[in-house]
Amino acid sequence: MPKFLVNRWHGMHIVWALVLIFLLTIALTWYQWVLGLLGLLLGGAVGVYGVMAERAFRRDLNDYVLTLTYRIKGAGNDVIGQLPFGVILFNEDKEIEWNNAYVSSALGRPSVVGEPLSQLFPVLQQPPKDKETPIETSIGGRVYELVFRPKERLLYVHDRTEMWTLKKRYEEEKLALGIVMMDNLEEVAQGMDEQQRALMLSKVTGEINEWALKYGLLLRRLSSDRYLVIANHGALKQLEQSRFELLDEVREITMDQKLPMTLSIGFASGTDNVIELGHLVQSSLDIALGRGGDQAVVKVGQRQSFYGGKSSAVEKRTRVRARVIAHALRDLIKESDNIVIMGHKTPDMDALGAAVGVLKATQLQGKDAYIVLEGSNPSIQRMLEMFKEDEKLAKRFVSPDHALGLVGKRTLAVVVDTHRATMVAEPRLLQQTDRIVIIDHHRRSEEFIDDAVLIYMEPYASSTCELVTELLQYIQERIALDVREATALLAGITVDTKNFSLRTGSRTFEAASFLRRNGADPALIQRMLKEDLEEYIRKAEIIRHAEIYREGVAIAVADSGKQIPQLLIAQAADTLLNMTGIKASFVVGLRPDGLVGISARSTGQINVQVIMERLGGGGHLTNAAAQMQGTVTEVAKKLKKILKEIEGEEGIPE
Repeated sequence: MPKFLVNRWHGMHIVWALVLIFLLTIALTWYQWVLGLLGLLLGGAVGVYGVMAERAFRRDLNDYVLTLTYRIKGAGNDVIGQLPFGVILFNEDKEIEWNNAYVSSALGRPSVVGEPLSQLFPVLQQPPKDKETPIETSIGGRVYELVFRPKERLLYVHDRTEMWTLKKRYEEEKLALGIVMMDNLEEVAQGMDEQQRALMLSKVTGEINEWALKYGLLLRRLSSDRYLVIANHGALKQLEQSRFELLDEVREITMDQKLPMTLSIGFASGTDNVIELGHLVQSSLDIALGRGGDQAVVKVGQRQSFYGGKSSAVEKRTRVRARVIAHALRDLIKESDNIVIMGHKTPDMDALGAAVGVLKATQLQGKDAYIVLEGSNPSIQRMLEMFKEDEKLAKRFVSPDHALGLVGKRTLAVVVDTHRATMVAEPRLLQQTDRIVIIDHHRRSEEFIDDAVLIYMEPYASSTCELVTELLQYIQERIALDVREATALLAGITVDTKNFSLRTGSRTFEAASFLRRNGADPALIQRMLKEDLEEYIRKAEIIRHAEIYREGVAIAVADSGKQIPQLLIAQAADTLLNMTGIKASFVVGLRPDGLVGISARSTGQINVQVIMERLGGGGHLTNAAAQMQGTVTEVAKKLKKILKEIEGEEGIPE
């Protein structure tokens, strides 16, 4: 028992003894005063002893408290000093007032008192809005986690190097699957003898094998034109950093052929389910092929990245797929109660002409079909006036609201000239039926209409009208088109090829020849394409603001105070591309709907589709567009920033 408690115990007993002596003294004094006096003296002696005991108690208590405080303080300092994490106290000016030994050891300095937090930890120059969110930083080759508590003016420092190393290793060792496919083996090998074909395949196969060895990939041949690649996520990251150089290398070593060999690569990672990974890698390859080939598509979790795509899609010389698609479309039309056809918002002649072509296919099967049209615009106004001359054809155009009342579970929805759900004339129509057909010539983007039962996407095609024209020839033999129908289809091809000067292959001319034989009127098309003088002046005003951003790249930013139709923005980009020395043109303008529109055009040396995709848009290698919120100045800055990024990544051809 502590000494001060013993003294306290004695003191309490003395008090009771004094009380007892006082009572006895009173009793003795009553009988004999001498005994009372003796009792009084005894009580005084006991009282003096009690006072001395109380003083001793207080003195011992004080000594005990001081000793205990010292011991507790010493133990506390030892505990804080031995904590397995750092503790820093800072003042209102965020200067360090105190730190424990862990911080000194981690920083390799005896003391950091008096230094600003932001100087010691630069990552804290902008503290997180969420105060509970840990911040990672690297110090001396180790990874630390900082927990910032401004209210308590405390900073905790935790060493997370081992955990970070394990996490990094786990991520890098995740399984990644890939498929490498030769896009155009049959087209390139046509006309070659066996020796030439074997030599070419040997060169390409050798290049692919060297690429696999360089990055530590397991390569297995699946067929004559397809390889399976097994890797880990770490190797996949290296491939992405190299931007899949194999694409360029294979194209370069086969440049001496009439058509250089191109590859399509699909990669997937980010899931532990091998079956799901297999579906993802096939989906990535399908997207690469749907975008025209000669590129790699990588899907990691929710992230999807595109690499390459520098060459135009190779035209397929065989019409086998067109015939198969035509027969499948014919069967779907026969099995449906009715058909609704729609293109993209603010349709152009290609979308409207293709819709009329599909309408003809449905009429050949004796089915009711309607074209969904949200309204007229300058690009299709003259074509609509031509359709109004035919009363039966004019009745087939319905508004989006009217179309919603026509759709049932057995309705076939045919989407032409787009494959993005957000771009169609009425997205709600797609939710009311699960029978959807897509016919499009654009390169496939990340956004895609889900669960389509039939997809016909050919990026090599000049236009959707070209694809529909080929389908019509296989849906029924000896087909006869009305003059207006044939003219509408030919007008769509004419507009999208810029009078047969861009993206024009042999099948484009074959389709145009078929339409011409069926009565398509080129003179009527020229009248439809005539420009209004006032619009021509507005277009010239936009082009007047053009600047050469770098050699071969022109950017025109329209006056921010004027609203410009998307069609006029596109026409200005077309005109700008015709200028001497211009390889790519970009026109930025404020549209009537409040969005800022960008139209991009290229001669083929620069992939404008990739540039527009980074701005949320899409399109072709030579023809793309995007729309976004903001001002024209802000959007122009974003465009220049992305051009600079792409120039740093892949370079822009001189």
